[in-house]
Amino acid sequence: MAAAREAFLTGETDAHVKEIARRAGVAVGTLYRHFETREALVEEVYRQEVDELCAAPAELLDRHAPDEALRRFLLLLVEHAAVGKGMAVALESIMATDSPIFDDARTQMAQALDQLLKAGAAAGTIRGGVSGHTLLRALGGICGMHATEGWQDEAVRITAILFDGLRFGAQNAG
Repeated sequence: MAAAREAFLTGETDAHVKEIARRAGVAVGTLYRHFETREALVEEVYRQEVDELCAAPAELLDRHAPDEALRRFLLLLVEHAAVGKGMAVALESIMATDSPIFDDARTQMAQALDQLLKAGAAAGTIRGGVSGHTLLRALGGICGMHATEGWQDEAVRITAILFDGLRFGAQNAG
């Protein structure tokens, strides 16, 4: 998995299963016993990326105030989009299938955002009435400009504006 992850995330879109197995120090047959197709391997790498990302809110809430945890998670989502750019071509191979991977990922990310939004609203530092799904759609629009030069820096600035908007109207926001 680590070898596949490195290959896909660094944009080695033509990395073949044989090469990934070689880098991992296993036989191709061993890799195919775990993943029937290259697409199955791509899916699992992406699934792990999303799982790790969506585990972050609990840790962030343990270490930071809810509004700061939300701000940091929003920046992690922008970073995920940037890293995902390297994996985008590999993911194209599963876009034509009826894999639920993207719907599942969006659901997980929206739930992670819901957790942070609810904590922020309960603390009075984030306005209520915004769903994780809505916020994820807004971030999708921001990160959708990744084809442009310098997009990530601009996405971070726009995300800061979005975050400020989430604080506006909160009970204890100053």
